[in-house]
Amino acid sequence: MYKDADGSVIYVGKAVNIRKRVESYFRTNTGSLKTDFLVGKIAAIDTMQTASEAEALILEASLIKQYQPKYNVELKDGKTYPFIQITKEEFPLVSLVRLNTRKYKDVAAEYWGPYVNPALVREALQIIRKIFPFRTCEPFANKACLYYDLGLCQAPCEAKISKEDYRRNIRNIKLILDGKRDDLYRSLRLEMETSAQHRDFEGAARLRDQIRAIGALYSGTGDINYFKEAEQLQRAIGLERAPVRIECFDISNIMGNQPAGSMVSFLNGRPDKGNYRRFRIKTVSGIDDFQMIAEIVKRRYMRLKKEGLSFPDLIVIDGGKGQLAAAVKELKKLNLSLPVIGLAKREEEIFTPGKRSSIKLPHDSLGLKLLMRVRDEAHRFGLKYHTLLRAKRFLSLDKP
Repeated sequence: MYKDADGSVIYVGKAVNIRKRVESYFRTNTGSLKTDFLVGKIAAIDTMQTASEAEALILEASLIKQYQPKYNVELKDGKTYPFIQITKEEFPLVSLVRLNTRKYKDVAAEYWGPYVNPALVREALQIIRKIFPFRTCEPFANKACLYYDLGLCQAPCEAKISKEDYRRNIRNIKLILDGKRDDLYRSLRLEMETSAQHRDFEGAARLRDQIRAIGALYSGTGDINYFKEAEQLQRAIGLERAPVRIECFDISNIMGNQPAGSMVSFLNGRPDKGNYRRFRIKTVSGIDDFQMIAEIVKRRYMRLKKEGLSFPDLIVIDGGKGQLAAAVKELKKLNLSLPVIGLAKREEEIFTPGKRSSIKLPHDSLGLKLLMRVRDEAHRFGLKYHTLLRAKRFLSLDKP
């Protein structure tokens, strides 16, 4: 943010490399009369760091709306760039509009923008809608549509969501658009704690998922791609919701020697290494992968249950029907009903509990690529631990 001698903001800009962007303004012969005038007025420079391009886009627009900088001429041109419009209705409509098109109407509404990257803001708005569903129908529909089935709208037209809950979603969307991330996190965490205290565990889980998903929105385009992978996987294997946290189990051993178990955890499509776990097999002798899987699954979720910690949205077992059945059996003993699948490496078949036939996704499927990425990391982590155990054993045998 460039400021003049009076402390007024006269220009707002963003860049991946802010140092190079700032330097470019102070070179001789910039070739732009407007830039030369701007530089002559700059008395101070303030910077703000964001975690992703999507967040920078939203912040830039909100700052321009707040300060109306003199030299942001293009961004204030409503005929060129789109705005996010939120109407002031009983159940507000959220849409992306250009102020010189038929879609824009002179209605009571609030606006965010303009945005210089329409494709990115559309993608950001799509992700926001998955976190906080809203209506896009115009005029107001009289029955639930496909967006309700996809989880993108909660059908206020059929009173499937109260006015209060719908407006809470809209309030949270506005906090995102205003760049007030901390306020949003604070509000959601308070709601989650209140739900848990009233034993509304389903509501608390939903709020937990929203907090995680907002973290994905703010942490970069890699996580934006993850939403596509997770959504495709959800449809392919029939999950109730797209998985945010995935845990995967693997067994490493050579002819039953020094068997080791591993578990990796992925959060929003990325390795969450602080939650990786290694298991030295304690109760199984010989070559029995089924019982080894049973042991480490039992140890993992018995502990989470005992300590009152949250469970993953999806459990992946490296293996086929036998390994999956062993894991499901242990979860039932713990009275846990968690989504769990098996992934057999030879043909990358997906097995689900209680079904004989496997699911075979195309090799270019985003959902399958996600599962393979998680499984391969579990194998790598497990093999590393297995190698360490074998090395320790050989060293102990070498001692006199």
